[in-house]
Amino acid sequence: MAKKGEFGEPVILDVDGFDVRISNPQRPYFSARGETKLDLANYYLAVGPGIVNNLRDRPCMLHRFPDGVDGAKVHQKRLPRGAPPWVETVRLHFPRWGLHADELCVTKLADVIWAVQMSTVEFHPWNSRRPETEMPDEWRIDLDPMPNATYAAVRRSAHVAAEVLDELGAVGWPKTSGGSGLHIYVRILQEHGFKDVRRAALAFAREVERRLPDDVTTTWWRKDRRPDAVFVDYNQNARDHTIAAAYSVRGTPEGRVSAPLAWDEVDSAEPGDFTIATMPERYAERGDLWAGIDDAPFDITPLLEWAARDEAEGKDTPPEPEESEDDATPGNTKR
Repeated sequence: MAKKGEFGEPVILDVDGFDVRISNPQRPYFSARGETKLDLANYYLAVGPGIVNNLRDRPCMLHRFPDGVDGAKVHQKRLPRGAPPWVETVRLHFPRWGLHADELCVTKLADVIWAVQMSTVEFHPWNSRRPETEMPDEWRIDLDPMPNATYAAVRRSAHVAAEVLDELGAVGWPKTSGGSGLHIYVRILQEHGFKDVRRAALAFAREVERRLPDDVTTTWWRKDRRPDAVFVDYNQNARDHTIAAAYSVRGTPEGRVSAPLAWDEVDSAEPGDFTIATMPERYAERGDLWAGIDDAPFDITPLLEWAARDEAEGKDTPPEPEESEDDATPGNTKR
């Protein structure tokens, strides 16, 4: 544990009228270039409207690194203790375990910066919002490369996914994962539960696999997947499964960011291009590339029809992944 004053005296940040105290502001968080806890807070201030737009009203799991990203990671469902009264939560129930959790529910930038004070680096929101947390409004296409897959294969998969989305009349919003993959998000009408959204996501993934069989797989068991394939991970639409939000920093030594992209950047952008050092200038120049994501929600009914067709042809829907039991069980997060 740090001694008082070891990493600098506390700093008070005025975040849109809310005072947020950052203790140990000079604690090193990212070992590649030495960025600190205060640098992390300043990054989130720089991309404030973007990160809030992607977290707003969603239950949010926190990935906390009390000693920086080279230290232990804490998977935190429940709101950390000591929250000021203006930080909001949303209660979630986990039937498998008979438990509930009051998770952070971001409504303003000060909530994000307070979470940074509590050593949060990564923000992993649900794909649903209050008050209807059991009905997703977001469909997530996770292009997850296996160990021997090339990034070129990830890009090809993204373009085929975009082709299918265009044929469906759906608008896809791409971003880097902050790791080795790409994500594409689609706003959907908030009319279906998690099981149906996952069925729809699986049907879509199978269509991408049909069109790009040499690169793409939907094989359920990891041990059975080709090591050079890109897994279209429909399970990221299952209940209690989360991935890093757009603009979320990732727990890497260089402080990579899950960065929104324009479609014409997919072939040139590299995952390592986007860090807490490079993103503030990009955001200042380009603004929030996902600012219009709420404008065109998609009706997933055609995908549910595809799912019914696949099921009638004998294709099984793999079992739902299990919920994670508590804050220390990481079974619902990736990369």
